[in-house]
Amino acid sequence: MITMQELREHYRFTDGDAELLLSLQSLAQEHLDSFSQEFYDYLYGLPDTAAILNKCNRVHLRQMHNTWFLSLFSGIYDNHYLSHLVRIGHAHVRVGLNVHFVNAAMNQVRHFLLNLIDGSYHDREQRRLLREAVEKMLDMNLDVMGSSYREEEMKKVFLSRRVESYLITATERFTFGLNLILVLALAGLSISVVCLFVWDIGHIFQGNIEKGILSALGELLILWMMIELMDNEIKNLKGGKFNILIFIGVIIVAIIREILISTLRHDDLTTQGFLAGTLLILGIVYYLVSLAQKNMTKG
Repeated sequence: MITMQELREHYRFTDGDAELLLSLQSLAQEHLDSFSQEFYDYLYGLPDTAAILNKCNRVHLRQMHNTWFLSLFSGIYDNHYLSHLVRIGHAHVRVGLNVHFVNAAMNQVRHFLLNLIDGSYHDREQRRLLREAVEKMLDMNLDVMGSSYREEEMKKVFLSRRVESYLITATERFTFGLNLILVLALAGLSISVVCLFVWDIGHIFQGNIEKGILSALGELLILWMMIELMDNEIKNLKGGKFNILIFIGVIIVAIIREILISTLRHDDLTTQGFLAGTLLILGIVYYLVSLAQKNMTKG
């Protein structure tokens, strides 16, 4: 956190400025009631600030504002004064006062003090020096009070980012795990298809050549698509893109195999026609998706 000395250096607030503010102390005390009246007339004129004020102890709140106002002209601006401003800022945050109204209220204080100086001092150079000292002090007050709001926002953002980061990481790991399981499952199924292929080859040596060849051909098609699926999933695990054409191709191969088996079973024409129509529709879908992917790649 910034120190009062650093704050003074950043705003070029000198010991001379502190002495100038101290010289305004009696004038501020003299017009304290006037300040308080104008300040609260302004605050009660705003629905948002009036709603907050109505929930607070008005007497205590007015005393606090008067104490803060007079502290502007104490002439002592150290880290104790800085802590006092920080507590005021946190109080504003706790009551739910929007930082916009803190800025607006400070602007009201600024106008009151500048008008008070202009009406009380006739020497132009003296007025300039006093006005600059007041401007610096109010800006430092506003800076410190506003930092309380920034700290509160940072806490919310920090917590939100931590939760968001945790959820994203957990989801990514879960998805990666599912993809890994899918690859292992595809590997297991591929082994099963190889076993089925060997079984169908056995039909050829048993004399059932037609059934063996057609069934083995179907298994080879499925094995080929299983390889494509596994390759697609491995690319996905490495951060590659999902390719929907592979999955459409798997369905097409499954339908082709079913047509081959249907031919061996000598199914009726209705069943074979249905399978052929399904294959035609899937072929059209495959073509349209492939065309769309090419257009996206060109774009």
